[in-house]
Amino acid sequence: MQTLSLGFSPCPNDTFIFDAMVHQKIDTEGLNFEITLGDVEELNDKAFNQELDITKLSYHAMAFCLDNYQLLHSGSALGSGVGPLLISREQLSIEQVNAAKIAIPGKYTTANFLLSMAYPNAQSKEEVLFSEIEKMVLDGRADAGLIIHENRFTYAEKGLNKIIDLGDFWEKESGGLIPLGGIVIRRNFDKELQQKVDRVLRRSIEFAKADPSASKEYVKQHAQEMSDGVTQQHIDLYVNEFSIDLGEQGRKAVENLFSVAIEKDIIKEITKPIFV
Repeated sequence: MQTLSLGFSPCPNDTFIFDAMVHQKIDTEGLNFEITLGDVEELNDKAFNQELDITKLSYHAMAFCLDNYQLLHSGSALGSGVGPLLISREQLSIEQVNAAKIAIPGKYTTANFLLSMAYPNAQSKEEVLFSEIEKMVLDGRADAGLIIHENRFTYAEKGLNKIIDLGDFWEKESGGLIPLGGIVIRRNFDKELQQKVDRVLRRSIEFAKADPSASKEYVKQHAQEMSDGVTQQHIDLYVNEFSIDLGEQGRKAVENLFSVAIEKDIIKEITKPIFV
C-alpha cells in the first residue's frame, strides 16, 4: 500500500465524499490515506506550505498554489446557488458595508475574493473561524459577516438578514457557475498516480451518492451540533454532478474565475496547466 497525506474539512460535503476512500469501502487501487482535518483557511495555509500530498482548498487560494499542485477533476464544490452570503443584523447600504467591520472566514477563501469584487472599497475585515461569524454579528462584535457552508441554512432563524448572495452576484457578473473549492494533488507526482487518485476519489463520491447511509456515521461524527436536516441540505447543495466530474462546463467556470482574478490584479498570470 502507498500512503498519501490527505486534507479536507469536517464539513458534511467533504466527509460525505471522502468517507468511502479513507475507510477502504471501495477499491483504492493500493492507496492508503493519512488524514488531516482542518478549517478551509487552515487547509489553504497547509497548501501554501506544501504540507499535504492531496488537499481541499479554496479556488482563490489555489491560484497561489499552482506551481506546486494541480486540480483533480473530481471532488469540487462548484455550481449554481451555492455561493457565500453577506449578512448583518439590519440591512446595510453600499456605503454602510464599505464602512463596516466585516467578519470573514479567511483572506484566501473564494468567499473573500467575491466580497472584494462586489465591495472593493470594503477594507475593514477580520479573519475568524467560519463557524464563529454568526455569533460575532449577533453579539455586535462585527457589523456584517461573510458566511459559508451550513451557516447559509441557519442565519435567518437567528434573526440575521441577507445583504447579498455573492454566488448570485458572480453568476450575473460572469454568466457562469461559481467555483468554491476543489481538490488538488502535488504537481510533481507522476501522471499515473495523479490519475489514480482522481479515479479513486470519483469512485468514492459515486459510492456515497449511491448509498448515502454508508457515510452517515462518519458525517455525523464531524458535523458538530448540526441537525440531520441541515447536514442533508449541506450535502445536497455542495455535492452535485460537478463534484463527480467538473466536465467542460466546470473547467470553463474555473478558468473564468482565474481569468477575472488576473484581470483585476488579484492573482498573477497562470503559466502552468491547471488540471491533472
